[in-house]
Amino acid sequence: MQHKYLTAKNIAYFSVLLALVVVLQLFASAIPMFGITLNFSLIPIVLAGIFFGAIGGGIMGLVSGFITFITAAVMGGEAATAFLFQANPAVLTLVCLGKTTVAGVVAGLLYRPIAKKNTIVAAYTSSLVMPVVNTGIYMLGMVIMKEDVAEFLGCGSSANVVFVTVFGLIWLNFVLEIAVSALLAPAVHRIVLIAEKQIGKRKKAVHPAAEEPVGPIAEGEKTNTSENLS
Repeated sequence: MQHKYLTAKNIAYFSVLLALVVVLQLFASAIPMFGITLNFSLIPIVLAGIFFGAIGGGIMGLVSGFITFITAAVMGGEAATAFLFQANPAVLTLVCLGKTTVAGVVAGLLYRPIAKKNTIVAAYTSSLVMPVVNTGIYMLGMVIMKEDVAEFLGCGSSANVVFVTVFGLIWLNFVLEIAVSALLAPAVHRIVLIAEKQIGKRKKAVHPAAEEPVGPIAEGEKTNTSENLS
């Protein structure tokens, strides 16, 4: 069985999602709400995880994290992030790059086994796990850098102030991202259904009995070269 990932359609799908991540990360991921910002680039990362598996989701998440790192930390787009980068560059870099990368990997890993039983549940699960993992890793980073966070807030080494102030904002951000992900999950499911319908037409022509719902890359893994998306 031949594995072929770099098909024309796979490259096209991935390129569209990559462009969407870049645009959302640069122009729509810093929309202020109640003193916090929302990351709308999580949606194309979810789609990459669904269509291309853990590797695709991880790569897309890494791109998103890298843009965040450059704009917020290196270029000083966010005062707190820039300060923490100067105070603890290693941990801050890992947090920026790791949170969306790991979230994309987890979303990709969860979708396929759940989709074998129910695709809409799989779409909701992958969509909702993104903000959970993303926020969880960010909060872990804040715990590790709590002294630097306290210094930025001007409260010495008071851990209580750090937890109340920072985690309060993080929690609000998390709730809003969960709400956005839940609202957009049906759209994610619809996109997946459209893609699977197109893939199914090709698959049925060769293997009429095949029924397992898969994404473009996963389909390429299960078929020979003549069945690939290109």
